Order: sequence, then C-alpha cells, then structure tokens
Amino acid sequence: MAVPDFDVDPDAVLQLRQATVRRGSKLLLDSVDWTVEEDERWAVLGPNGAGKTTMLQLAAATMHPTSGQVAIFGERLGAVDVFELRPRIGLSSAALAQRIPGGELVVDVVVSAGYAVIGRWREAYGRLDVGRARALLTRFGVGELADRTYGTLSEGERKRVQIARALMTDPELLLLDEPAAGMDLGGREDLLRRLGMFAVDAEAPAMILVTHHVEEIPPGMTHALLLRAGRVVSQGLIGDVLTSENLSEAFGLTLTVEREAARFFARAV
Repeated sequence: MAVPDFDVDPDAVLQLRQATVRRGSKLLLDSVDWTVEEDERWAVLGPNGAGKTTMLQLAAATMHPTSGQVAIFGERLGAVDVFELRPRIGLSSAALAQRIPGGELVVDVVVSAGYAVIGRWREAYGRLDVGRARALLTRFGVGELADRTYGTLSEGERKRVQIARALMTDPELLLLDEPAAGMDLGGREDLLRRLGMFAVDAEAPAMILVTHHVEEIPPGMTHALLLRAGRVVSQGLIGDVLTSENLSEAFGLTLTVEREAARFFARAV
C-alpha cells in the first residue's frame, strides 16, 4: 500500500514513516514510525527476530523499505544517491567485521575507513589521518594494539577497533550493533564507561545502539525504542520506555527493571 509523502524535517538525522520491510512471506518490520534528532542517543532493544538489525540497515542506507518511507539527513531513500549518504554514517556491525582481513594492521583497519574501503591496498594516508586513527584507538582503550594484526585480537578488542573505524570519518550518525557482545565483564564495563563519556560529548554525533540487554546500555543514552516481531512496543525518553511493563511486553516474559544512576538492570520475576 502506498504511503503519502510526509514532510521531511531537514534537521532530523533519521526519519521512518510507516516503514515496512518484507522478505517473501516474512514481515521483518511493520509500519514503523521513528525520528532521530541530531542531539539524541538511542538504544534499540528487542528479542531475536524483533527487527533490530533491519532497522539498522535502513538507518545505514544499505536497505530500502518495501513500503513506507525513510529519510536520512533530510534526503529520502529512493530519491538520493546512497553513496553520498553512507560516508556521513559510521557503522560497526558483525556483517562488516566479517569482511576485515585478519592480516590487516589494526591502525590500517581504522584509517582505511577514510577511503570507504576494507583492506589497505595502495592508498596513501597522511600523518594527520594516521594520528587520528591512533587517537581513536586510544580513546576506546586499544591504542597499544595499533601495530598488531586484526586477526590476533580478542572479540572484545575487535569490537573496540570497529567503533574506532566507524568514527574515523567524523560521521553525523553513529550506528553500533551490539558493541558489547562477546566481552567479559571487565571489558564490557570499561567499554560502556568509554561509550558513556562519548555519548555525553556535545561534539559527538547522533547515536543508535542496538542490544539485547539493558545492562549493555551505556550511561548518556537519552532515548530508547523497544521492538517485538517488527512492531514498536514503546519509544521515547529512556526512563519512560525502559519500564518493567514495557520490557515484559517486548520480550514476552515477566521482567522487573531497576535503575541505578544511569544504568539499567533487568531480571525475570
């Protein structure tokens, strides 16, 4: 069904209007409305198969909706060259990580984002570019690994390198797909602390972080969106959304949610 044109907000980073994605008979997203402003930090949660990765693919301009409309930086998908949008978006995802050669130097994994390539070939990078790459690695706790090969890193270390790579081009929108997955407790807490410091930086871009666990939401996130079976259960300010009632509905299990300072914790009743 066609959806009437909507008024695109030129100042919004991302807008979804009745966005629906189908693959064969499977409905991945069902009539989702969502707007992300430039000063917002969103956490997107839901069980497996809820549609979180599909939402991220729309936000990254790597997928078009089957119906409905998506606008990124005020430009409608389908009416704009996505290759002009993608350099303005920083993405860290499992699909991208699988394409990084294991023999690549860590600093080259990061700096090559400036050319939008994976795997350094004959590109010439300036001293300032290499310096920025090393500074980003340091910011996320892996600066000492810059001259190691990517394949020798642990899963947690790789996640940090991917975040540094996503920020290399100074994007206007940062997309993080389960950045703390696979980390031990110490590594997770250190990364969440660093992400929390980044989230409250006034110079940081708009951020969308996808996770299965409320415990993996860093401090500084301002908004949350809950998905179940492709539909929005709740969205808005994070304290209003991450309630026991909403989490229970999203995950299909009776849960109780507690908040301590800027962190959330959930457990089954």
